[in-house]
Amino acid sequence: MKLPADQLLLRWFNYHLKNAGHPKKVTNFSGDVKDSVAYTVLLAQIAPKTCDKSALTEADVLKRAGKVLHNAGKLDVHAFIQPQDIVSGNSRLNLAFTAAIFNACPGLDPLTEKEKADLAGMMEDDFGDSREERAFRMWMNTLGIPELYINSLFEDCKDGLALLKVIDFIEPGIVNWDKKVEKDPSNKFKKLTNCNYVIDLGKEMKFSLVGIGGVDINDGNKKLLLALVWQLMRYHTIKFLSKLSMGGAAVKEDQIIEWANKKVAAAGRSGEMKSFKDKTLSTSHFFFDLLYAVNGEIINWDLVTDGETDENKLLNAKYAISVARKLNCTIFLLPEDIVEVKDKMILTFVAAIMTVSLSK
Repeated sequence: MKLPADQLLLRWFNYHLKNAGHPKKVTNFSGDVKDSVAYTVLLAQIAPKTCDKSALTEADVLKRAGKVLHNAGKLDVHAFIQPQDIVSGNSRLNLAFTAAIFNACPGLDPLTEKEKADLAGMMEDDFGDSREERAFRMWMNTLGIPELYINSLFEDCKDGLALLKVIDFIEPGIVNWDKKVEKDPSNKFKKLTNCNYVIDLGKEMKFSLVGIGGVDINDGNKKLLLALVWQLMRYHTIKFLSKLSMGGAAVKEDQIIEWANKKVAAAGRSGEMKSFKDKTLSTSHFFFDLLYAVNGEIINWDLVTDGETDENKLLNAKYAISVARKLNCTIFLLPEDIVEVKDKMILTFVAAIMTVSLSK
């Protein structure tokens, strides 16, 4: 459970290949799957009654990949991948495709009661951190930075390079790559050099980094690393909103709240948000008012509950996030973040709605 997602999927992939008597292992989602042979064997192994191995008789690799996607479609596997993506060895799309196959038909034996109990304990361990880790990791991956993909925030940031790439993306030119960065951090000293430089740059960007040092990044200190990455995410969000706002002046958090309240009032709705910690936000009613103010036809009010019970709050939160995504908002929070009024994540939610509104 501590392994990155791609490594878990590789283990799952090879487990089925071995059971099928296939002689080769898959070690990556590029060159090792581009001929579609491993995919064909995998699908036939996990769903023998539905998927066949006829693709193996096809000499044309593009047509073979097409047969793989046809078989996957029989399992209701939905992935934005084309035959050419498989043949070209597009690692990200092949990873997503493999994940979609796993989600649709894992082909694994049911867990024993003991395994279920052990797994439940692991899932509950450090749950709050896990939720933030997921959100921050998703944010970093959506930046589209070349050669950067974070599978595990705490592991993949230990050498400092990933954080330096993110810092350079959100504040172009701030990183001195030639004189300050160890581009091939092959030992702990080089990794610490990069991590210490991350802290120096964070201070230059006016982050609150009291008690945080490069060694904490290298050690994978969860609490301190989450605090650092949150400030990077907030910095990027505020900077982007500042470019969209009138005159390009820097936007502050209270101005985001003021904008949201004015937007709601102008639409004739009664909702109001006092802060990102306002407990009334747990019902999502204010968010529905705000989303209505951006697009008055997008909400089906019959699906909005009174929000009085935890169950109804969760239903509202799920629907609010769904509506926001329909508006093309980039969302990183979970419904539980709204119900529990996690102020950091609420900020990103309102900022995403504001970004879409101002972009219009």
